[in-house]
Amino acid sequence: MKSFEYVIKDSLGIHARPAGMLVKEVKKYESKITIAKEGKEIDASKLMALMALAVKCGNNVMVTCDGADEETACAQLQKFFEENL
Repeated sequence: MKSFEYVIKDSLGIHARPAGMLVKEVKKYESKITIAKEGKEIDASKLMALMALAVKCGNNVMVTCDGADEETACAQLQKFFEENL
């Protein structure tokens, strides 16, 4: 299991457009990928669950990757967050 923490820098947080992009990115990997905020954890491949998490600018999230390609998934998702969120 690999994980990383990230503070959201996008002024709108994880809104519809980047949430859709994130779900698309997550679905590239076979690992189970979750995102947690303030004790609530969701499956990152579920768009509506991601939107319901209501991640705002300045929020800290924990991204966890668990599975066969967790190393690659975690590295690529960290890069995705830095470039898009």
